[in-house]
Amino acid sequence: MTRISTIWTRARVAELKQQYEVRKDEIRSRLKEFEKKLRASEDELLAELCFCLFTPQSKAVMCDRAMSALKECGLLLEGSERQVADKMNGVRFRNQKACYLVEARSKLRGTGDGLRGRIQASAGNTELREWLVDNIKGLGYKEASHFLRNIGMGRGLAILDRHVLKNLAACGVLDELPASLSRKKYLEIETKMKRFCSDVGIDMEELDLLFWSMETGMVFK
Repeated sequence: MTRISTIWTRARVAELKQQYEVRKDEIRSRLKEFEKKLRASEDELLAELCFCLFTPQSKAVMCDRAMSALKECGLLLEGSERQVADKMNGVRFRNQKACYLVEARSKLRGTGDGLRGRIQASAGNTELREWLVDNIKGLGYKEASHFLRNIGMGRGLAILDRHVLKNLAACGVLDELPASLSRKKYLEIETKMKRFCSDVGIDMEELDLLFWSMETGMVFK
């Protein structure tokens, strides 16, 4: 507690812990749902990956609706860029993101064992994140970390979206919001977030959902 009192913003940490106790059971239940995704079909894994491709600068709820619409009409697996984009209502930059989806689908099919095979062959989530960032156009560290968290492989990985960064700054973890996130800067902030999580006694995966729920009023994904 001494360390928290001297480094982190006391009032904000107290509020964080209070909110965590209120939402803890719901957050942990959602994380268990994510873990089940590792046993899901190849198509379901692809759907989760593409959801994360859609999320930059768009609302997660709208991206989820767009993904559901694509699945329902069969366009997730077979649709052209134009067909996919036409179903992405409410998703910003949908033409570009439709292109990312089609390219990711082709890339993963070309690997032989697909996305599941790539997951099983990886040495761990950090190695897998690097592969995703290097090979799937449209996935940065944030989106790749988001995908891995959503399939139960997010332990120790930070999803540094604007909500998380803003809350980390409010807690005193960051002196200021970064203007941009290079790989080096992303990993630096991720390390600081890990230390903060250790100090306050909240797992990183839980803290991300806690921050999100405090911003939006619900635990989503």
